[in-house]
Amino acid sequence: MPDINGRDQRKGVSVAGSEVSQVTDSGLWQRGDEAAFGELFERHVQAVWNYCYRLTASRSLAEDVSAETFYVAWRRRDSMTLVGDSALPWLYTVATNLVRNEYRRTNRFGRLLRRVPLEVVVPDHAEQVADRLAGEQRLREVLAAVAKLPRQERRAVELCLLAELSTSDAAEVLGVAESTVRAHVSRARARLREELS
Repeated sequence: MPDINGRDQRKGVSVAGSEVSQVTDSGLWQRGDEAAFGELFERHVQAVWNYCYRLTASRSLAEDVSAETFYVAWRRRDSMTLVGDSALPWLYTVATNLVRNEYRRTNRFGRLLRRVPLEVVVPDHAEQVADRLAGEQRLREVLAAVAKLPRQERRAVELCLLAELSTSDAAEVLGVAESTVRAHVSRARARLREELS
């Protein structure tokens, strides 16, 4: 599906104009220059943002984390690992780690705030609006249920269901067999149905 610039994000093919670029993620990464990285950014930014939103249920946090994901990718471009000639699995892993770090930071900040005595608490209008959005609330419930899953099942769900990677790509990222990933996803779905029903 073409993005607003006329590029097919999954294949890196320009569908508008006379130029047709079939450069793979690997080819762009090997070039290593700013223009190549810019093309990788344009190719994958929407998918990374969608993944971050699914993990955080917050548009602004998803925007921050996806931007930071590409900043980390640029800084660590010498140590990046492509999976099946795609940068997406590695970018998803970076995003997952950044979201976890953000939650840890937020939890530490929350514990600190609970120690400070406050006499008047002024409600945040943005939180009131966000709480009214039923879709985001349901997503938060699902994410909370996913967070309770055993580690292997949670990682399989994050990669296969939230990031929408194939089981073969997820298996390569996790270093296990495809059948193991399918089993983890199946058990996780059963647990989630029970938890969310």
